[in-house]
Amino acid sequence: MNLIKKLTPISLALLIAGCAVGPDYEEPETTLAQTYLYAGNEESVNSEYWWKQFNDPTLNQMIVDVQQQNIPLQLAAERIKMANSYKKAVESFKVPTVSIGGGYYNYQLSSNSSLLGPALNPIDTSDGGTVTLLDNQHDGVFIGGSINWELDLFGRIDRQANAASIRAEQAEIFQVGLTTLITADLVHNYVQYLGAKERKKLAMENIEDQRQTLILVEKIVKSGYGSDMDYAQAKAMLAATESVIPQLEIAEQVHKHRLAILLGEPLTQVDVRLTNDSGLPELSALIPVGLPSDLVKRRPDIRMAEREMAAVNEELAASVANRYPKFFLTGTPGVSASSFDELFSSDSFGWMGAVGVNWNVFDGGRGKAMVELNEARFKSAALSYQYTVDSAFAEVDSALFAYGRSQQNQTQLSEAVEATDKAVSKAKSLYKAGLIDHLSVLDAQRQQRVIQDRQVAAKLQSANSTIAVYKALGGDWSTSPQA
Repeated sequence: MNLIKKLTPISLALLIAGCAVGPDYEEPETTLAQTYLYAGNEESVNSEYWWKQFNDPTLNQMIVDVQQQNIPLQLAAERIKMANSYKKAVESFKVPTVSIGGGYYNYQLSSNSSLLGPALNPIDTSDGGTVTLLDNQHDGVFIGGSINWELDLFGRIDRQANAASIRAEQAEIFQVGLTTLITADLVHNYVQYLGAKERKKLAMENIEDQRQTLILVEKIVKSGYGSDMDYAQAKAMLAATESVIPQLEIAEQVHKHRLAILLGEPLTQVDVRLTNDSGLPELSALIPVGLPSDLVKRRPDIRMAEREMAAVNEELAASVANRYPKFFLTGTPGVSASSFDELFSSDSFGWMGAVGVNWNVFDGGRGKAMVELNEARFKSAALSYQYTVDSAFAEVDSALFAYGRSQQNQTQLSEAVEATDKAVSKAKSLYKAGLIDHLSVLDAQRQQRVIQDRQVAAKLQSANSTIAVYKALGGDWSTSPQA
């Protein structure tokens, strides 16, 4: 008791004087441009649920389902639970650990013991009798508790808890980023599937036109007004167009299978989903680019890299604090008696308390090496953060450049489609007037199909660049709170 009274003022003085050691974390400052290099007249609005601008109910429903059913996203949700559990486990070291126990004991002392043997063996008395000073057999019951607490004077446990909390934040950021990637992947494969389907339809129409052309050329050759070269060229063109069909069918199947994997559904169920598609969708609004400074807050990879710096900094501080003394408070109150009836009497109560210190004054340089290791980790995390920021801005600028050029390409091809439509209409009029033969009409129609196919390809390119821009801009694309 006197020892506790003497040590308590010392412990309180240490608590008052004690302070956390190690470097304090400061968020990095990044010099940003005022605008993106290739930004156009895009609006600065919220980018959440951007896919609804396609006005495609099938796509909207698939995105809702994929964010609930996708297996990697479910794994990410479990990863958050694990990180939070780990954080609670680390934070538990801040408070005392209390345990209770009890039991029955029985033991026998050796009569031949050099220490206790004389007290256990009978001793002759002056009246001719014998007496033993100590019984060799003992039994009893006990109930007690144990209290242990490390006084975190230098902030080691607190820093470790901070690092665990940041790791939990990273798990949440990872889920957000994965949701973005999965959603973008689904939109990409859905659009590519519809594009392959539409190109296949145009190719089939072109094949039918070329077959008619081949029949007409064959008749002309047989009548003596054409050459075998014309027939061979028409036949080769038909075969070349027919060879495109298997490639487009492969593309259809590949993208359907990818959709099935993303949705976690059998292919037959995906086929049912795709029966009601309304053709290749196009966005009905501008892209919300926003300011470059917003990118640092939106991009999951940038946020993850910044949180990595913060976590490593806390781990560095913990390794510094680990080189300082550790102070402990322990206590073991309990009751013990030779029989259960006497267990809870006041005379059966006993306790022990202690204040201790542990300090590794020599560890062969292990503590210093851990500090140096974490310092190197922090510098690596800082470099990784800078590289991530630079890569993100380059990705956005590249995506915006590709988006702008794809829009120009699509506009030019739309003009080309209008021109070929007029050419086909003019050819039909001339044919009806008897000024040209039917072969010229079929050739104009073939050119029309080629330009239409290129227009579909341009729409696909534009859709891909749009998806790339939204992905590069980051943001939370979740349709509902994750479990």
